[in-house]
Amino acid sequence: MSKAKFNASTVSQAKLVVYRFLRHKLALTGLIILVLMYFGALFAAFFCANDPQAFYDRLLYCPPQKIHFGANGFYYYAIKSERDMRTLDMRHVADTSKPIPVKFFAKGYEWKLFGLFPTSRHLIQGDGENPILLFGTDRMGRDLFARNLYAGRISLTVGLVGVSITFILGCIFGGISGFYGGNIDLIIQRIIEFLMSIPTLPLWMALSAAMPREWSQLQMYFAITVILAVAGWTGLARVVRGKIISIKNEDYVTAAMLSGAPDRNLVANHLLPGFAGYLIVSITLSIPGMILGETALSFLGLGLQSPTISWGVLLGEAQSVRVVALYPWIMIPGLSVILVVLAYNFVGDGLRDALDPHKGH
Repeated sequence: MSKAKFNASTVSQAKLVVYRFLRHKLALTGLIILVLMYFGALFAAFFCANDPQAFYDRLLYCPPQKIHFGANGFYYYAIKSERDMRTLDMRHVADTSKPIPVKFFAKGYEWKLFGLFPTSRHLIQGDGENPILLFGTDRMGRDLFARNLYAGRISLTVGLVGVSITFILGCIFGGISGFYGGNIDLIIQRIIEFLMSIPTLPLWMALSAAMPREWSQLQMYFAITVILAVAGWTGLARVVRGKIISIKNEDYVTAAMLSGAPDRNLVANHLLPGFAGYLIVSITLSIPGMILGETALSFLGLGLQSPTISWGVLLGEAQSVRVVALYPWIMIPGLSVILVVLAYNFVGDGLRDALDPHKGH
C-alpha cells in the first residue's frame, strides 16, 4: 500500500495496525524467521535426512559437510578419517574422490506426518553409508542438524505454553487485585512481592530438584513449563493491576457498572480490552524468557534430559571449553536460541509501535 493512497481515516484500526507493523522492517524480518523456525520444527522429520537418534560410530565429532553444485546437480563428498600428524588425533575430512549425489524427495527412515500418517519421504537424502551431515555430529556421532530441528519442537513450544499459563495467572490475580482493592489487593501484592524477591535461577533449581526422578519426559516437560510460568506471572499481574486501577473509573466502565454487569464481565469485557495492546506486546516479549529458562535448566542438567531433545539438552555437551574449541559446531543450537530470541524481540518492538496510537502513520 503506497503512502499516496493510504488514508488512516478510511481504514479500520486492525488494518492500521497491520499497515504499521508491515512498515517495521525488523519486525517483519523477525516474523519471517519465527515462521520458518516453527515450520521447520513442525515438519522436522521431512527436512532431516537422518534419524536424530541414529549413531554413526565412525563419525564422532564430524565437522559440517558442504553441498556442492555441478554439471550433474547437487552433490556432497563422503567422509574419511585420517590422523593429524601434528596432534596425532584422528580427524574427519572430505574424500573428494567420492562425490555422492543428493537425492530430493527420496525415501529414508520412516516417520509419521502429524503423528498419524506413516511415510518415509524426506526433502533431501544421501547415501545410507555416507549420510549428509549439514551441521556435523556430536560426541556420539548423531546428526546435529536433525537434532537441532527436533529440539525446536520442545524449546519453541515450551515458551508458548508457559506464556499462556503466565497470561492467565497474571490477568486473573492482577484483575482481582486492581478491581477489588482493599484486603484482597493487600494479600495478593504481598504474595507477588514474596515471589519476586526470590532469585529466579535458585527458584527454578529448587522446584526442578523437587520433581521426582521417575517421572517420564512428558511429565518433566509440563513440569518445566509450569515452573517457568509460576516464576513469570508476577510482573504481568502487577502491570494488569496498575492498568485496571487507572481505567476502572472511566465513564464507559461506570456505565457498565450502573447497567448491572457482573464483576467478572466488567473485568473481562471492559477493563482488560482497554489495554489489550500492551498485553499482546508483553506476551510476545515474555516468550524468549521462557525459552531461555528452559534452555538454562536443561543446560544445567536440572530440566529435560536425553533422550528428549531440546536446545538446552544439546548445549549441555558444550560445557567443556576444550570441546567448544575443538568442535565449535556443537554451539550451533545456541545460535538457534539467539536467533529466536532476537526475532521475538523484533516482533515485540514492531507490535508495540504498531499498537501505539501516538505513532505516526
